Amino acid sequence: MFTQHTEIAQLEPKAIWQFFDQICAIPHPSKYEEALAQFIINWANEQGLDVRRDPTGNVFIRKAATSGMENITPVVLQAHIDMVPQKNDDVDHDFTTDPIRPYVDGEWVTATGTTLGADNGMGMASCLAVLAANDINHGPLEVLLTIDEEAGMTGAFGLEAGYLEGEILLNTDSEQEGEIYMGCAGGVDATITLPIDKVQASEHQTIVTLTLKGLKGGHSGVDIHTGRANANKLLSRFLKNHVQSTPFQLISFKGGSLRNAIPREAYAEISIATSQLTAFETSVDEYLQLISQELASIETTLTFDCTPSSSTELPMSDETKQRVLALMNACPNGVIRMSDDIAGVVETSLNMGVINTRTDEFEVLCLIRSLIDSGRSDVEGHLNSLAELAGANIVFSGAYPGWKPEPDSKILHIFRDVYEGIYRRKPHIMVIHAGLECGLFKKPYPEMDMISFGPTIKFPHSPDEKVKIDTVGLYWQQMKAILENIPAK
Repeated sequence: MFTQHTEIAQLEPKAIWQFFDQICAIPHPSKYEEALAQFIINWANEQGLDVRRDPTGNVFIRKAATSGMENITPVVLQAHIDMVPQKNDDVDHDFTTDPIRPYVDGEWVTATGTTLGADNGMGMASCLAVLAANDINHGPLEVLLTIDEEAGMTGAFGLEAGYLEGEILLNTDSEQEGEIYMGCAGGVDATITLPIDKVQASEHQTIVTLTLKGLKGGHSGVDIHTGRANANKLLSRFLKNHVQSTPFQLISFKGGSLRNAIPREAYAEISIATSQLTAFETSVDEYLQLISQELASIETTLTFDCTPSSSTELPMSDETKQRVLALMNACPNGVIRMSDDIAGVVETSLNMGVINTRTDEFEVLCLIRSLIDSGRSDVEGHLNSLAELAGANIVFSGAYPGWKPEPDSKILHIFRDVYEGIYRRKPHIMVIHAGLECGLFKKPYPEMDMISFGPTIKFPHSPDEKVKIDTVGLYWQQMKAILENIPAK
């Protein structure tokens, strides 16, 4: 059925790993999933399965019930097709054309200097494995594969009523084996823009590039509480607070690449008096020592350096520079509040994810997450006030709802009973501080009963992403057992 591309195709259970190996071989970052979507459609047609697409581009595949199980409650298996494209600076990789290069690293599978795409490639592989299997007893079955989840939940927003017949949905986008998710955070994008005034460069200046990199980064939801540093915040802190004795002109600032990934690198171009260059370089070294000590237990590969630049761009006016630095330095970031209702779970957070300097404006892209609407609104208010003080414009867009927990969920109780029956221990029932698509599915399908589960995936949205091999087998065991224990209508 497949041509083996890497060693992971020989891992057990092969039913999942061979599909995941094929998924890694086909580029599928957000907005560029079409090649993988077409591969899946062609494969499903070859299997004689019923395949459809909606106007948004979501893929629907239907499989008939096992003989004698036609009256079982119909189930939807759901995953998203796209992956987050993140790589280390020293890795030459084009996510739109190059395959992911997975390899076995002890108990884990990871990738060579890039995100692995286990989020949500492992879930997608399991959905396809169920469709391919002829030894799993199940009722009427549908698979829903959505597009562009990581960069705006476009597929989930576009899902319409009438496409799905299932009454139970199993979302496969969770990242800790032994945990069942019954709720998630909602979110909204914030875009702050500030007009830039430029001036002529001062005389006898040297232009340099400041580069802060080597941070771990990670998922702006599930990793936000880990203490991982934000490169944008670290570099803006240096420019605002640690070089007061050395005047400089700010030319540009750039950092991060995605709203939903904790920034791992940030860069600034500045113009500084040549006579002050040695003192400035000393400030850079001192700041690196300071933050290395502060973050010693977490950020072990942090670097910060100053190198000559050949930039011909004009610097910002002093007033613009001060407003830009104050905006970045004062912008909230990280955990805003922990949940009062669910121990150990973040309620509200903010990620200052991307910063760009354009020809005539400075741009900050943030992602707010919250389990409760009032928490999200509170942070929106903070950012509104900050933009007002800085003389900036702010726009909120792409808001998506959280998934409200339903303690009486029938599929939740089925999963819990099946899990306890297999392992003689109870799973953890959780709410995740990340944006699962389930909240959006509730709009066209308000009566659908949902849970989310999956194998253990660490550090998604970063080049450290990895999936624990043995948990894939456990997850597959759970998937099969659940399908075989779905009750009649």
